[in-house]
Amino acid sequence: DPKCKPTAVVKKGGATGGGGGGKKEESWRDLAVEKRLEYALIKGIDEFAVVDTEEARASGKYTKPLQVIEGPLMDGMNVVGDLFGAGKMFLPQVIKSARVMKKAVAHLIPFIEEEKRLSGQVGESSNAGVFLIATVKGDVHDIGKNIVGVVLGCNNFKVIDLGVMCPWETILDRAVAEKADIIGLSGLITPSLDEMVTVAKKMEERGMKVPLLIGGATTSKMHTAVKIAPAYSGPVVHVLDASRSVPVAQAFVDKNLAQRQEFIDDINEQYAELREEFFAGLEDRKYLTLADAQKKALKVDWKDPVNAPVRPKLLGNKTLLDFPIEQVTDYIDWNPFFQVWQLRGRYPNRGYPKIFNDPTVGPEAKKLFEEAQAMLADFIKHKRVRLNAVLGLYPANAVQDDIEVYADESRAEVKGKLFGLRQQAEKDSAEPYYCISDFVAPKDSGLVDYVGMFACSAGHGLEEVIAKYKEAGDDYSYIMAEALADRLAEAFAEKLHALVRCEYWGYAPDEKMSVDDMLKVKYQGIRPAPGYPSQPDHTEKRMMWQLMDADKASGITLTDSLAMFPAASVSGLYFGGKCSQYFAVGKITHEQVAEYAMRKKMDLKDAERWLATMLNYEP
Repeated sequence: DPKCKPTAVVKKGGATGGGGGGKKEESWRDLAVEKRLEYALIKGIDEFAVVDTEEARASGKYTKPLQVIEGPLMDGMNVVGDLFGAGKMFLPQVIKSARVMKKAVAHLIPFIEEEKRLSGQVGESSNAGVFLIATVKGDVHDIGKNIVGVVLGCNNFKVIDLGVMCPWETILDRAVAEKADIIGLSGLITPSLDEMVTVAKKMEERGMKVPLLIGGATTSKMHTAVKIAPAYSGPVVHVLDASRSVPVAQAFVDKNLAQRQEFIDDINEQYAELREEFFAGLEDRKYLTLADAQKKALKVDWKDPVNAPVRPKLLGNKTLLDFPIEQVTDYIDWNPFFQVWQLRGRYPNRGYPKIFNDPTVGPEAKKLFEEAQAMLADFIKHKRVRLNAVLGLYPANAVQDDIEVYADESRAEVKGKLFGLRQQAEKDSAEPYYCISDFVAPKDSGLVDYVGMFACSAGHGLEEVIAKYKEAGDDYSYIMAEALADRLAEAFAEKLHALVRCEYWGYAPDEKMSVDDMLKVKYQGIRPAPGYPSQPDHTEKRMMWQLMDADKASGITLTDSLAMFPAASVSGLYFGGKCSQYFAVGKITHEQVAEYAMRKKMDLKDAERWLATMLNYEP
């Protein structure tokens, strides 16, 4: 720890800072330039990065500017890597270290280029290995990928980031052109899993042997073992988060080939066991036929006044543009924010705000939170990002597992249909076998019921914010901006739902609830999102977008894989009844998939592709 070094030495005549013999805060400035660079990298202080780097370059000690990078700067980053690996430094600190490094390197690049020009040399600095990383086609989420890139860069990997929505051809062509040692694939939505399998198959077809790293919120070790690894004979490994990516990447570029092979064999063995476990699990589970599951559906007494549908005060669509950020900030759930930055308190200091009391991560969490507040204040003051939303409330009725949405309350014209999937995995209890249509009054009940939907975003304007930070080499700030936009989008969804319950639909006009209770879902009604457990089919978004005219109304568009763009966007359905609750459909049988595809007028293979993670069989 630099604090243990004799950094309090004051030059003759130098001030000692605040009275009482206190140590001079910036006494590290009196160290040798190499030690100053190391200290700045460890502490994430970028104020003197250019001055110190120039001093090192001009000192005569380094014959080439490249030696400043390969010498003191990499030495400092190695210390950062070691401290991070040992749990003595945390992700926000590492990303600030990267900011210092980038500033220093940016200063040296013109000198390196000039030297190459004069000597006629080509070639570049040595690195630990070339790591090519991309978010797969159809997916726009890249915050985790960006963090992995920065952390690996801090560990001397040359990182080539292809950005988002990358087709497999681009990924593989660039990997060959750049002589990549490792390819990393990232994705957040379930269709990305299928795209990753495609990339693996194409790598196999091309006879590639480059290790493949898989990461992202929707990915898992099990899916990687069962679906991706069998498609490619080269090494495939799932990485949980940025900190785990470093030892894995280092193992793949290990110069000790026997050690490298041992690592690969160990992964292959683990994944073979996982596959066995998965297929054994499929055989063990019993499933009801769809007809039997429908017989055991949730039985709602629609004659009971407690279940009587409430007519929304607003029928049709409503657009909210440039919604004030300050009306949303109180609804932010900060827990996922700290998870993005890999800061986790230990019991009893788990979760926000208790994390601030944690003896290990508390001080860093507090600092991170204060910096987030400062950026939020800047977002509000300068309207850096815009909050846009569209919502719709419509007359509706259930017809078996589907929901008919009507043009008006006469119910003469079916404007659209929302399709449902029903639980089929056998239960030990008398619990019903749920489907989202259970929460809407059936057509034959004679009751007019209603259903709602929404799409909201906090991502408009974010690209400009990020571009500015990227141009300045400021990874820390652009990752912070992405993380905050994600939190604002979720908070906006929470605020909208409150407005729907109390005003627009108005089935809970007297609701008085703390945000804490709201985040614990203590209110009446649910807002399940297509692509998530209660309705796992992303293609349902197409009908929602059509009914709300969401593209035009809110500027939120859908990609080929039905990810929303901007990435900091949320969408879902609204069910207002007391009987509605969240559930997970779980695995379903071929019989249900075939019937579902028929109802949706969808090709069976297409339905199986979109529902790939839900199938209890191999298509």
